[in-house]
Amino acid sequence: MIDGFAGLDEAGISRTTLTVLRQNMFCENGRLCECGIIEHMAQSAAARAGWSALRKGGKVRLGFIGSVDDFEVLEFPQAGQKLCTEISVVQEVFGVSLIRAVVYADGREMAHGKMKIVLEDVAEQDKTE
Repeated sequence: MIDGFAGLDEAGISRTTLTVLRQNMFCENGRLCECGIIEHMAQSAAARAGWSALRKGGKVRLGFIGSVDDFEVLEFPQAGQKLCTEISVVQEVFGVSLIRAVVYADGREMAHGKMKIVLEDVAEQDKTE
């Protein structure tokens, strides 16, 4: 659900891109639905986390969406539009990250929201306790 990753800027914001294709499983009636936007945000956060882990010499861990908050769609992306999504980390504690995502297309904000992302090692540890 992303087709480009630009790394982190000096402010700690990562950017991903996605060109919305009509055949995308989350594209309904020529537009990306809410679930598709949320999945794109989650994949954008995953790309950031994986890139950061590799740069630090660590391993890429599987992540799970813990919650979605303050999610709002201002305009549904249409097939053919290229999304640019900014991810910033609001807080990180013990493998749980609170991220903020803002999705743009054609210079306009399309959607925004926050997600709690739980990394695999933390989720596995909870199962054994």
